[in-house]
Amino acid sequence: MTRATAVRAVLAVAVLLVSVYITLTMSPRLGLDLQGGTRIVLQARDTATVEADRETTDRTLEVLRQRIDSLGVSEPTLTRSGEDRIIVELPDVQDPRQAAEVIGRTAQLTFHAVEGEGTDQPEEETPAPESTADPAPDTDPAPDTDPDRLTLPDEQGRLLALGEPRLSGAGVEDATAAFDAQGGAGWTVSLEFRKGAGQDWKKLTGEAACHPAGDDRRRVAIVLDEKVISSPQVDPSVGCRAGLPSGATQITGSFSADEARDLALLIKGGALPVPVEIVEQRTVGPTLGAAAIDASAQAALIGAAATALFITVVYRLFGALAAVALGAYGVISYAALLALGVTLTLPGLAGFVLAIGMAVDANVLVFERAREECADRPTRSLRSALTTGFRKAWSAVADSNATTLIAAGLLFFLGSGPVKGFGVTLAIGVVASMFSALVIARALTEIAANSRFVSDYRGVNGIARPGAVRTWLVRKDPKLFRKSARWLVVSAALVVVAVAGIVVRGVDLGVEFTGGRLVEYSTSRPVDVETARAGIAAAGFGDAEVTTAGDGDLSVRTGKLDNDGEHTLRAALAEEGGETTKVRDELIGPSLGDELRRNALIALGVAVAVQLAYLAVRFRWTFAVASVVAMVHDVILVVGAFAWLGRPVDGIFLAALLTVIGYSVNDSVVVFDRVRELWGANRRTPLDTIARRAVLQTVPRTVNTGMGALFILAALAVLGGDSLADFALALLIGIVVGTWSSVFTAVPGALALERSAKAPPPPAPGKGKGTPRGKARAARRDPLDNGARV
Repeated sequence: MTRATAVRAVLAVAVLLVSVYITLTMSPRLGLDLQGGTRIVLQARDTATVEADRETTDRTLEVLRQRIDSLGVSEPTLTRSGEDRIIVELPDVQDPRQAAEVIGRTAQLTFHAVEGEGTDQPEEETPAPESTADPAPDTDPAPDTDPDRLTLPDEQGRLLALGEPRLSGAGVEDATAAFDAQGGAGWTVSLEFRKGAGQDWKKLTGEAACHPAGDDRRRVAIVLDEKVISSPQVDPSVGCRAGLPSGATQITGSFSADEARDLALLIKGGALPVPVEIVEQRTVGPTLGAAAIDASAQAALIGAAATALFITVVYRLFGALAAVALGAYGVISYAALLALGVTLTLPGLAGFVLAIGMAVDANVLVFERAREECADRPTRSLRSALTTGFRKAWSAVADSNATTLIAAGLLFFLGSGPVKGFGVTLAIGVVASMFSALVIARALTEIAANSRFVSDYRGVNGIARPGAVRTWLVRKDPKLFRKSARWLVVSAALVVVAVAGIVVRGVDLGVEFTGGRLVEYSTSRPVDVETARAGIAAAGFGDAEVTTAGDGDLSVRTGKLDNDGEHTLRAALAEEGGETTKVRDELIGPSLGDELRRNALIALGVAVAVQLAYLAVRFRWTFAVASVVAMVHDVILVVGAFAWLGRPVDGIFLAALLTVIGYSVNDSVVVFDRVRELWGANRRTPLDTIARRAVLQTVPRTVNTGMGALFILAALAVLGGDSLADFALALLIGIVVGTWSSVFTAVPGALALERSAKAPPPPAPGKGKGTPRGKARAARRDPLDNGARV
């Protein structure tokens, strides 16, 4: 065992041990679409006097946090998104009506005089029938019937009788928390009022100062949304009717730093409320998330087992070792998700499962390269062929994974909601797969290659003999690109068929892109679509679209529908289907729908531009343009297929489409990397011959890698249910057309462009610009060759 192999083995064991420890000691953070609950996205709106910027949105968020806490929701999460949006996540909340009502109210901050200790309000008695005479004009109204007077508990829970509001939050200029080191008061909150409000505050505190110290009436209550957030005593040094001037008001108490800051933020936030509008609301039942987790776990196990069996059959012992590395990849990537605190969403879970099938890509590239080395030089050692395979496959591995990382980055930065989670898990999967292939699998295969048994019995190791597909192709030697234009005609015809589907059938944009509401219900008794449609129409929802979903569930899609309307609609379904349970609920405001649709187009445009820029830097411009044309071809075919099939196009479909872009470019990169290498070594050979050789040499890799992903996606399509079936279907179509286009669209396109290009062929490997000849030879020398010759 060489030193490098030992280092890789130790590193692999260390990373695996840490990953196993993390996996056993930490639990995953599940998104609401997996654990069940309600997610609400709020858009802060400008008013005539206040701009909904980052600062005012933060204040509004803190006010909303207090409101949500009053609902008793377990572990709610509120975060600001961008400058003026707030995301509210409420686990286990299935009926969002109360939450939406509480959230939608505008903040109300008021200042009250305390009139004494409060008592529980008695129930209002019904007046006697004979008491119909009007009260005398000078009769004072009873205190408990005055709507401006409140009885609320203070911070310690004691009831206080409060007078009418004397001052509103609009009069607060500023509220700041500071530590009073000189006076020894600890953390305090200082208040400043606007000019007119300052006089009202002075009068209010002056009246309170007329009562003795310790009397409840010497207190002033600050109330936010009918909750006392502070009720300080007026200091004994303040004289009766004197009051506190605006700039000299300071609230003291046994505040911690966080309590003082929170109080200041609430008072200031109440002074500058901004109205909020619900632009997105999603509710997922707990059974749907649990079913998705079970289905994804089954798909991962079945797909991974099928992939491991496939590469073991193809590459034998080294394939079995790659399967071991694939299992290690699963543990490492899952541990990375836990360690980074990534919230696992439904698309993210699908991305994690998909990455298992794509993780064998680097191993396949290396093994095919090693097979070529053994075929070219049958007498060379197995270890030498394997080392050369790793070295020569590196550029293709790096470029193909870089294009996938670009797609993952675009998903994260341009996606919305759960789609971001898919980008994160896909990126983690790419990095983990690189580690498993280049460190774990390499260490295992190098240790095995040192065994005399493995080296002597060439049929055991799996790479000492060329594969059956490669042998058949070499024997047939099909002249693929003698008339390359015909392949472009076939691709153009496929695009025409796809565009016809988009024009004739139209694209069924999901509610995420059009706005509206989509609710999925499960009923205790079977209900056919026509009966459900009639019952819903009778309830006043004649424009609702009713379709089947899942195992006998009903999906109802409408335009504008509030939470009360949804409750009425569910009751109408219950009359026909018995107990009706809401499985999934998505509400998208029209403005957000327009924004998401626009962002989806921007994401696709940016994906094309970024991939083109990367490929232009790494390859010739002709190769880059041909790859991007093939990528656009794949996108159009996938969208056209969904149009012909009548499947919805939503955010999860967008995630699949961006993944198809990465996969398509990945395949093209592998082909063009081989074209560049062969063309540089055979500069006088016609390019169409070079391209044919490159395609025939890389077809085994393309097929074997595609099979790994297809096993996973087929399992997801069959087991994933409606929530994952469309995602898997889009990727299945994308992988098939991506494999086709990388050979029969990208390569013929590059040949056509090269006929008009004037650039010389690429330099031979190791003879780039400024590379001395001696160093080029040294770079090509076998790492196990000591240079001795006889």
